[in-house]
Amino acid sequence: MNGVQAHWEEHEMDTWEDDPADQRTCLICGDRATGLHYGIISCEGCKGFFKRSICNKRVYRCSRDKNCEMSRKQRNRCQYCRLLKCLQMGMNRKAIREDGMPGGRNKSIGPVQITEEEIERIMSGQEFKEDVPEHTWGNNGDSDHSSPINGASEGNQPSPASTLSSNRSVEMNGYTAALRDQYINNSMSTHYQLLPHLFSYAAQSGLLAPQPRSLYPQSHPLVLQLVAAEDLAPLVTPMLIEDGYKVTQVELFALLCRLADELLFRQISWIKKLPFFCELSIEDYTCLLSSTWQELILLSCLTIYSAQIFGDLADVTAKYTPSDDELQGFSEDGMEVMERLIYLFRKFHQLKISNEEYACMKAINFLNQDIRGLSNTSQLEQLNKRYWYVCQDYTEYKYPHQPKRFPEIMMCLPEIRCIAGKLVNVPLEQLPLLFKAVLHSCKSTLSS
Repeated sequence: MNGVQAHWEEHEMDTWEDDPADQRTCLICGDRATGLHYGIISCEGCKGFFKRSICNKRVYRCSRDKNCEMSRKQRNRCQYCRLLKCLQMGMNRKAIREDGMPGGRNKSIGPVQITEEEIERIMSGQEFKEDVPEHTWGNNGDSDHSSPINGASEGNQPSPASTLSSNRSVEMNGYTAALRDQYINNSMSTHYQLLPHLFSYAAQSGLLAPQPRSLYPQSHPLVLQLVAAEDLAPLVTPMLIEDGYKVTQVELFALLCRLADELLFRQISWIKKLPFFCELSIEDYTCLLSSTWQELILLSCLTIYSAQIFGDLADVTAKYTPSDDELQGFSEDGMEVMERLIYLFRKFHQLKISNEEYACMKAINFLNQDIRGLSNTSQLEQLNKRYWYVCQDYTEYKYPHQPKRFPEIMMCLPEIRCIAGKLVNVPLEQLPLLFKAVLHSCKSTLSS
């Protein structure tokens, strides 16, 4: 982040000179305030929460009486009441840039007073329905038609369609109803909805082939070579737990570590089998793997190993019951990763990625010439382009009736990179709860 963006991340932060000491606490949750955000004195957590809620047009629900306590420790337990208090205290949604990027839209806008009717329109999602684009991202046969439309979030990355459970301390056996209701019926990002138009323009301009065609002769052997490099055998890490056994946080964390070890070992073996292995140095391969191993593991879990991850592993996590302290202490970073993972799972489940497409996606993601420390970036760029075109050629040939399939698949890669980058910010002790919530919600999607 450069100095200008760091100083003006969203809005100017007024100095605290001459301000009474009691004004240095967030008006929403009482945490230490960092400045004037969207018109009122607030902390970084509530600033980010308000921005995500408005930019992503989220609709929350309160499982109680819509009067939940707001404090630094309690603020994550009910998203509905937190957003409600943001609006009641005067946070100005019009001060947020429409594209969700850093920098206020109007620095002079201060706190606002809006009527109860306006607040209700925002909280119910009615305010956002007027902004729904006419065209939506292709469903490819997905029967999931939705309610709230969600936009982009920080970091210039696509934001998943999501809302959070209103009561974070809900019993774990109640996750199915609570999470399923809120995750399954969300539509795609408004930024994603514009992609088909961009790609159709590219096709008309000659940048992408507008019509299905025969598979190029060189594409088929390249795809076969990539698939041959993959270890498609089931994972061997034991994931079976006897009935009635209660899995502890430590045991689940240890299992996740063993799985990560096996998956990482498979990535190392994969590199040695790549058809272009001799075209790059060992130093460059080491650099590439060090920077992309989390992305590669995540991609494989969402595709070729998904049956075990969302079946066997989900069954193990179901036997783990987190404590109230774990639930209440779940971080904002963990919350965002959870939302994005569930969204991405739904997208992959909808697309039903083939082994050939997976192998191409993996190679394209791995051959990232933007990683620092590489010595042969020009060769990397050529290899990346080679498999980009091969993937496009194969997808258009194999799925002629899904002209938007290739761009949709490619748009999953930056989301995977974004999730992998944010995952490192999640405290290690929160990973068991994160995986439990994600796998439980995703398995509910499968069973529905």
